[in-house]
Amino acid sequence: MRTAYGVETVRAAERELMARLPEGALMQRAAAGLAVACGQLMGRVYGSRVVLLVGSGDNGGDALYAGARLARRGAGVTAVLLAPERTHAGGLAALRGAGGTVRGAQGDGVERAIRRADLVVDGIVGIGGRGGLRADALALAELVREAGAAVVAVDLPSGVDADSGEVRGAAIRADLTVTFGTHKPGLLIDPAREYAGTVRLVDIGLGEVLPEPAELEALQHADVARLLPVPGVESDKYRRGVVGIAAGSARYPGAAVLAVAGALRGGAGAVRYVGPAADAVIARFPEVLVSDQGPHRAGRVQAWVVGPGAGDDAATVAEVLEADVPVLIDADGLRLAEKEAVRGRTAPTLMTPHAGEAAALLGVGRAEVEGARLRAVRELAARYGATALLKGSTTLVADPAGGAVRVNATGTGWLATAGSGDVLSGLGGSLLAAGLSALDAGSAGAYLHGLAGRLAAEGAPVGAHDVAEAVRRAWRDVQDV
Repeated sequence: MRTAYGVETVRAAERELMARLPEGALMQRAAAGLAVACGQLMGRVYGSRVVLLVGSGDNGGDALYAGARLARRGAGVTAVLLAPERTHAGGLAALRGAGGTVRGAQGDGVERAIRRADLVVDGIVGIGGRGGLRADALALAELVREAGAAVVAVDLPSGVDADSGEVRGAAIRADLTVTFGTHKPGLLIDPAREYAGTVRLVDIGLGEVLPEPAELEALQHADVARLLPVPGVESDKYRRGVVGIAAGSARYPGAAVLAVAGALRGGAGAVRYVGPAADAVIARFPEVLVSDQGPHRAGRVQAWVVGPGAGDDAATVAEVLEADVPVLIDADGLRLAEKEAVRGRTAPTLMTPHAGEAAALLGVGRAEVEGARLRAVRELAARYGATALLKGSTTLVADPAGGAVRVNATGTGWLATAGSGDVLSGLGGSLLAAGLSALDAGSAGAYLHGLAGRLAAEGAPVGAHDVAEAVRRAWRDVQDV
């Protein structure tokens, strides 16, 4: 599992660790890891041209010490100082001692150096930076973009918010971000994640002093494998989990079919379907148990999924919310569910909006949700007293009780297709029925769904039915770790 911590927590841990170590040891660890990563990205060090964009403080110091290491290995290193009077003195002396060149941001030869560079190291702003790049840094960033050199960001790209993943102005786009000690939330959450490129974590010893829980968690194959329910020799359909699906309408019968497909591929022992699309569901999945008597009379279930393609059927949504079992609310159900009815539930509730639906629930614009995903998912969970799963390029899952927010980036742009979310609803519902918590069901479901999208697409267009079929492959991939 990858974990991420906010700026203040990281700084406190660094202070504690520095008190135990010789002066400068922590920065030297970071610089050593940074220099190795730079050399590996270039493929060779001797004879290469490296430009360091150096701001004030420790971030610039990391870049300077790494530059000194590269210079001693035969690279031609030029440091461009944005704040000469506040540049890290020790790092600057080390670079000069190794034969590096130093220039001011407005000095002669800066543009030529950047245009000839094999690698640019972004050491402008550290993890405490807020807002976009300032004018002088922006001019350098434009030169770097035009030059097309590979870019390595020190700890995180300058101009992005380390704590939230927000990008409130111009920012550096890196090919590789070398981060120290722990991931920062902004490296795992879009839109900032898009600016980070590949992220490489350098261990500098912070793990022994970082507290629990982390601010963010990103599950990996092994973590998801531990969560997935696997039937035993004594299992029956109820031990595996029976999920009820209240979905579909005359206008959207396919939503019911896709939600049922997700539930079956997600390992449900049985699926009970309630709604007007029974004929379409049975035609595709004859094993499904259908009812026209409403949720209360559908028979025993261990979780409900309500909302996909439901149209304006508020009565069914309200009836499902009265059930004393876990409920997943998606699509039209999010619009039709009364907030107080959700808050009043005693059994777990999992809400799965995309950015547009989340914006409507929060009363803000879609762009505001997409630009501040972490804030939005936490606000949703708190406002509704439910676990909130915010779908998107990075899917976030937040528990109403707080704790670490789960982030998932297994998805692909090919999942942006009609009905894909219905598959995720059924998949998440099956995991709820199997006994997973809302947080685990949402996290594991999003992971499998994203992985299935990648497997189904493999670089080519897919439909939601392809994603549903690929869930089985994703399940096998995860279990084979």
